[in-house]
Amino acid sequence: MRKLLVLVKQVPATENVKMDETTGTMIRTAMEAVINPLDLYAVEEAVRIKEQSGDEAHITVLSMGPPMAESAIKEAIAMGCDDGFLICGKEFAGSDTWATAYGLAQGITSLGEFDLVLCGERATDGETGQVGPMVGAFLDMPVLTYVSAIDSFTKESIVARRAIEGGHEVVEGHLPLLVSVVKEINEPRLPTLGGKMRARKTEIPLLSSKDISAEGAKLGLGGSPTRVVKMFYPTITRTGKIVSTDGASVEVCVEQFMNFLKSVEIF
Repeated sequence: MRKLLVLVKQVPATENVKMDETTGTMIRTAMEAVINPLDLYAVEEAVRIKEQSGDEAHITVLSMGPPMAESAIKEAIAMGCDDGFLICGKEFAGSDTWATAYGLAQGITSLGEFDLVLCGERATDGETGQVGPMVGAFLDMPVLTYVSAIDSFTKESIVARRAIEGGHEVVEGHLPLLVSVVKEINEPRLPTLGGKMRARKTEIPLLSSKDISAEGAKLGLGGSPTRVVKMFYPTITRTGKIVSTDGASVEVCVEQFMNFLKSVEIF
């Protein structure tokens, strides 16, 4: 049986994001959240692979986050995945991309061996696109990024198309490997009623740092090499000058306008 694993993340659902100004990290427990939209394409691709193999595949979902991130895992299960695990604990709070990738890689290792690991191209809250490839690096696993189509999937390898500047390239990767997908790869399905009922009944085990044999010094804010040195909120100010033809010729108004453009170095 083929073993697939999909990495998902829960991200803020609103623009009203709150930041901890002391640590420079996002406060995730006090906001409405949803599954990362780009991860839905990875979930859909895993489910399609399972369907094409005649259900001779098992899909595990893995995430790292606060307890409420369980809902993102259950949404993936409602779409057709089989089970899920949540890496959760105060020791993971404040993790940057490096510490997050390390935790996820340790989680994958603790769950066993997988033929294929899938993830979205990036998360909409950070927009870095670093975690997926870094997980592959921690696992010493080949990585295919920006995959827009998987043309074939065998016991030994996959043939995939990668989106590159100016077109696509066709590459072959030998299993096990990690694939990060772009949204052109498919159209995610909506969860069915049966899928939602199954997801509701599915228990999502919580994995601590001990469960995944992770080193405490490499987790959370303390284990993150990235440091936010300054935070500020931009202010939008607009100043303008009204040029009117009242009492002046059009030529004079145009001259004033051109002088203004030259003053701001547009020309």
